[in-house]
Amino acid sequence: MATRLQVTVDCADPGRLVAFWAEALGYVPAPPPEGFADWYAYYRSIGVAESELPDDGDLTDSVVDPSGVGPRLWFQQVAEPKSGKNRLHLDLRVTDGRRVPLPERRREVDGEVARLRAAGAQVLHTLDAEGLDHYAVVMSDPEGNEFCVC
Repeated sequence: MATRLQVTVDCADPGRLVAFWAEALGYVPAPPPEGFADWYAYYRSIGVAESELPDDGDLTDSVVDPSGVGPRLWFQQVAEPKSGKNRLHLDLRVTDGRRVPLPERRREVDGEVARLRAAGAQVLHTLDAEGLDHYAVVMSDPEGNEFCVC
């Protein structure tokens, strides 16, 4: 049996990234564990001090694939800001790869890039070399975490 995977992203504002990545991936904010009315009740049950719980009313810090297939993404709040390039990034594969002609892949990628820009992402650069049968766009989420659309 394969090990289940969770991707953890250090961040300053989990709620902001939950909203962005739910939109980007078609995921949903993770519901509280079974038996708990909300995330506050869960975190209190495991001993998290009241002083560590935000008072803005929302503790949702992860997104899940509603079909249960993809990995959970957990946005772990940390004090230090992002510095440097990611050592690991996500590739959002929106095409069927080389089974589709390059011009069509380019249109599909560009369409997704436009959608993600509207959701708060920024374009960093395009991976598009003359004579290369590859097209991808490197983007960053609202906190600067890099990812590719290909």
